Amino acid sequence: MKVCAFVQTPYRELPADFERRYPSVVMAPWWELARPDKMGQYYRWTIDSLLHAARAGLDGVAITEHSQNVYDVMPNPNLVMASLATLTEGLPVALVVLGTTVGKSHQPLRIAEEYAMLDCLSDGRLVAGLPLGLSYDANINYGVTPLQTRERYMEAHRLIVKAWTAREVFPWNGKFWQFPAVNLWPRPVQQPHPPVWVPGVGTPGTMQWVLANDYCYCYLSWFGPRVAARSVIPRYWEIAAQMGKEANPYRLAYLQVVVVSDTDAQAEEEYGPHVEYFFHKCLAGIPLAWLGLPGYIDYPGLEYLMRDPRDLGLFPQLREMRFKDFAEGQFVIAGSPATVRDQLLEVAREFRVGNLLAMLHIGSLPHELALKNIELFAREVLPHLRPLWDSEGWEHRWWPRSLLAGRSAPSPPG
Repeated sequence: MKVCAFVQTPYRELPADFERRYPSVVMAPWWELARPDKMGQYYRWTIDSLLHAARAGLDGVAITEHSQNVYDVMPNPNLVMASLATLTEGLPVALVVLGTTVGKSHQPLRIAEEYAMLDCLSDGRLVAGLPLGLSYDANINYGVTPLQTRERYMEAHRLIVKAWTAREVFPWNGKFWQFPAVNLWPRPVQQPHPPVWVPGVGTPGTMQWVLANDYCYCYLSWFGPRVAARSVIPRYWEIAAQMGKEANPYRLAYLQVVVVSDTDAQAEEEYGPHVEYFFHKCLAGIPLAWLGLPGYIDYPGLEYLMRDPRDLGLFPQLREMRFKDFAEGQFVIAGSPATVRDQLLEVAREFRVGNLLAMLHIGSLPHELALKNIELFAREVLPHLRPLWDSEGWEHRWWPRSLLAGRSAPSPPG
């Protein structure tokens, strides 16, 4: 198994009455809530946390892109990854950018260029995320018509891949973009292009498209494996089987919030308020209707949601839930190293997870506690996860080839 440290950059000091004063974490919060000096500190902490994870032995570091929001103030993750590409020089660590968000982009060639730059800067360690993106981010923040979001995405994807791979200068005369001459400089180090991961939340159309292109499907499991994931992940493997694709665990990436302490009780005491901050103030603050504005979700996706609303998990109840509820539902896997590794192995085996995105910072978690979480995870949990699929002998085709030899980590304790 490949294991990445995943970090978002939320605003960590929202007022206690934030949920009552503001209808949403997207656009509604007034700018004066976010002090620029605080944001500068948060960005430096994000870089430091990911660098700490890279040095601690994780296989990769991962971030996402979101605009005009409180829960992940990261409008351009490539800036952070450019810093990390240099800071991790010489370390066998993949740089997993789960944006730039293609569905909202008005400049797809810019995505191709910046990803090529990152691949060069990192000596071929980039994993290129090409997400459609959340509905509100594309359709409200960036003004993309909901009905056109997927069509624009498909054209942008074709243009990006051709720009990476074409051997001749070519014109592009698409529906949404026209260029008289495309001649990408620089080209990616990885040929024909970096491995592509596509984040998604369960729509069958996206799964079919990802499988048809032989990309890695990345499920962002904010709502835990016991409700939402047990609806979504079996669907993915069922579609893969129908399409004649092998059940290679490395074609699936899975995000899981993880907090580790010396004991289960200490984990609740240390992390509980920060976990609740994330789910109450951040995630629950996205208006449910904005996750799928009319026209954004295709017909098969709507049909699945109507037949089985488990894809959304317990989203409407998030603000009524407490840490114990989140832990019981595995929205967060929390506890001692033994508790955490046992639960993670159970989830990975059930869903055939070949790439784990361990979210090791959450909500208002102080920086020092985030570093402790990363360190405990790397030392006490990671060594037990890494060999999970070795005995089955699968080839990992969705990872930078120069890093496939893997890296050493501390031996499992005991």
